[in-house]
Amino acid sequence: MSRAGSALRQVLESHSITQYQLSAMMGVNRSNFSRWLRGERDPLAEVVVEIYKALKSVNPKAASEFIRLYLEVAPDEEI
Repeated sequence: MSRAGSALRQVLESHSITQYQLSAMMGVNRSNFSRWLRGERDPLAEVVVEIYKALKSVNPKAASEFIRLYLEVAPDEEI
């Protein structure tokens, strides 16, 4: 699985955010979003930023967790 997809899946599950909710906010086709979650495709770097922004508008803690997981930064380390 891709690092972005894995991080995104974990954050959505732990913060009760649906892929439909986030994909709609981002204006992304839900099938493309689903491919990211399954690790079939990696989002482009620009899209990772858009994922962060969308998560931040829903739940700032989810956005921070997504970046930490994506960058593989330990919770006690600063980004």
